[in-house]
Amino acid sequence: MPQNVLSSDTHAQDAPAPASRPRKVPRVVVLGGGSVGLYVARRLRRKLGKRDAAIVVVDPRPYMTYAPFLPEAGAGSIDARDVVAPHRKALKGVDVLQGMVANIDHADKKVTIHPEEGPDYEVSYDQLVVGLGSVSRTLPIPGLAENGIGFKNVEEAIAVRNHVLNKMDVASSTWDAEARKRMLTFTFVGGGFAGIEALAEIEDMARYATRNYPTIDAEDLRFVMIEGAGRILPEVSEPMGLWALEEMKKRGIEFHLSTFLSSCVDGHVVTSTGVEFDTDTIVWTAGVKANPVIKERSDLPFDRMGRVTVLPTLQVATMDDDGNGEVVPDAWAAGDCAAVPDLLNPGGFCPPNAQHAIREATRLADNIVAQYQGQPMVEYKHKSVGVVASLGMYKGVAELFGFLKLRGPLAWLAHRGYHVMAMPTGNRKLRIMIGWIGQFIMGREIVSLGSLHDPRDEFRKASVPPKPAGEKVEQKAESSAARAEKG
Repeated sequence: MPQNVLSSDTHAQDAPAPASRPRKVPRVVVLGGGSVGLYVARRLRRKLGKRDAAIVVVDPRPYMTYAPFLPEAGAGSIDARDVVAPHRKALKGVDVLQGMVANIDHADKKVTIHPEEGPDYEVSYDQLVVGLGSVSRTLPIPGLAENGIGFKNVEEAIAVRNHVLNKMDVASSTWDAEARKRMLTFTFVGGGFAGIEALAEIEDMARYATRNYPTIDAEDLRFVMIEGAGRILPEVSEPMGLWALEEMKKRGIEFHLSTFLSSCVDGHVVTSTGVEFDTDTIVWTAGVKANPVIKERSDLPFDRMGRVTVLPTLQVATMDDDGNGEVVPDAWAAGDCAAVPDLLNPGGFCPPNAQHAIREATRLADNIVAQYQGQPMVEYKHKSVGVVASLGMYKGVAELFGFLKLRGPLAWLAHRGYHVMAMPTGNRKLRIMIGWIGQFIMGREIVSLGSLHDPRDEFRKASVPPKPAGEKVEQKAESSAARAEKG
């Protein structure tokens, strides 16, 4: 398939400029519009004028999702539209291309974009920033692809919410005890931050919703967590993780630790420890991996986990066995898809979370500007201020500044306060806080809009199918014969 080329000094797709033709404005292409991509592009645009650099962001979605708020969006505590930052509004003065990254050819400084409609095309650049993030890390478990759903983006979070409430709606009018039990069994796989927060928020929402169902009691709901490790929340200290586990058990949540999902064909769950049960809901939150484009369709160096290898300055580099790197010119990377050295923990790497991603993006943008201006670059170094996790409404755990440990409502407030401040754009911060106030005064809004996922379903069922061509001919012949008899 022939490919178009987006040249450096025009926004139209045309033939590539001759090699001897100098670029009018250097171009920085940012792959990925998540936390890294959005913050890099915004900071570069503030520090570099349009005559200094053209900035292009490439992402298949037209918005950035603030992942730490996905559990609360899934539980309805935050409106889904308020956990995303629209690129075209948040990235003023930045060109946005909506499409998948199909290939990275850094040797020729070109990336291939696969748009939703139309043929693939190429974009040339002077500087490349890789912030492609991560995707769900799944395993070849029988039945998982057919029955599971992830919790990695806002669409999945809302789908889980609608699915859980829809199952409650159907179960409330079902007299088949086995079918009802299956519908009211909700299974989560993966006990890290994402899994525990998703489980806790959804469980809290569902039990709250039972007050609207005369035929369903809170005790009728069964929530199950399957985790391969011997503990949950490895990001916090063991005592805090144990406290969270005990608190969630008191709420009736069932935990299977040191246990793996072996099969879930047709919703029949089988675990490595021999536990078996039926469920209509399997939410997969068992980890993430770097975007596979890096390993499979690029010429950038990567480690055994498929992450781009970088120096502490966030410059892409080819690393040797001793940890020394040779810089790959004009290439940068940060976030979940990059192996960023943790200078405060020699030999380790910065964890893939929003706290590091946003700060890495800021440092990366500043280093690009420093390189343009001939100034020395600064290595990325950040001492974590702590970790916060929500365990449902007014419940949470937090470890801050290395010595402050919070549990319950105070930890929950710390979680909300920290993340609303980190949410990009003042518009979104205000909307989220207004939503929280409204919910505090009027309570949760519990309703399933499951038809959103297939809005044309009812119309298709109501539509009259066209009659076969042969039937039309036969009817026409019958009509002609009838007219002849009357004549």
